[in-house]
Amino acid sequence: MQELLPPDTHYISFAIGWLELGDPVEAENDLNQVAPEQQAHPDVLEIRWIILAQTKRWGAALEISRKLMKLAPNRSSGWLHQAYSLRRAGDDGLQAAWEALLPAYGKFPREATIPYNLSCYACQMQRFEEARTWLRRALKVGNKQQIKQMALEDADLQPLWDEIRRL
Repeated sequence: MQELLPPDTHYISFAIGWLELGDPVEAENDLNQVAPEQQAHPDVLEIRWIILAQTKRWGAALEISRKLMKLAPNRSSGWLHQAYSLRRAGDDGLQAAWEALLPAYGKFPREATIPYNLSCYACQMQRFEEARTWLRRALKVGNKQQIKQMALEDADLQPLWDEIRRL
């Protein structure tokens, strides 16, 4: 995989800037300026996925996440993006997201976002004991205060908010 160089790095920076300003359309316009041979670079795919997610194009986002998983298997983000896309792309999204993300925990045991998201999925499927177990794992490997605060703002975990407040 080739290293990204100017002007491609500039287009990526511009795209990130547009995303920070809340304009995924302009972000996509700039990202499309990256050289064709670099469009499959993992850094480009990461930004492309964010654009697709913000514009709720879940089928395309799922394709990009799978491409990212294939090209950069040591990045946990591909697994997380795939699960997030699956949750929103189909009718049985929660179960599909759960099944897709579960193997990632063994591959990335120090990535707190994976057990956190598994906790959210389990909670939404009303598997509360599993949700508690996964949340404890997230708290153990991540920043406890940050995760607790995030959980208390996450509607997916609302059934556990009283318990989370006591952590």
